[in-house]
Amino acid sequence: MDRFERYDCSGGCPVEAGLEQISGKWKGLVIYHLLGGTMRFNALSRALGTVTQRSLTKQLRELEADGIVHRQVYAEVPPRVEYSLTEKGQALRPVIEALADWGQNKVMGGTG
Repeated sequence: MDRFERYDCSGGCPVEAGLEQISGKWKGLVIYHLLGGTMRFNALSRALGTVTQRSLTKQLRELEADGIVHRQVYAEVPPRVEYSLTEKGQALRPVIEALADWGQNKVMGGTG
């Protein structure tokens, strides 16, 4: 649930609105991996490493509810579910890539 009904309360509210939608231990990494294309649940889980099935499911549901991730279910036996970024999710590309660069250069001690 959003903290505020509207995000025009101050100059920083748009930042808070954006962070609220992508905050969560795994959301940023989910978005990062989906920038590479559509993935199935188990592939995402392997890419993230130590995430539990419950945590990943919760984060994916929240991202889907916020219109960032699209969940496609195929009526097959066994069922196949794929996740991809929506247009709204794709719009996060420069943000996620900037975070990756910043993390590499400032936090991880890279050059630059």
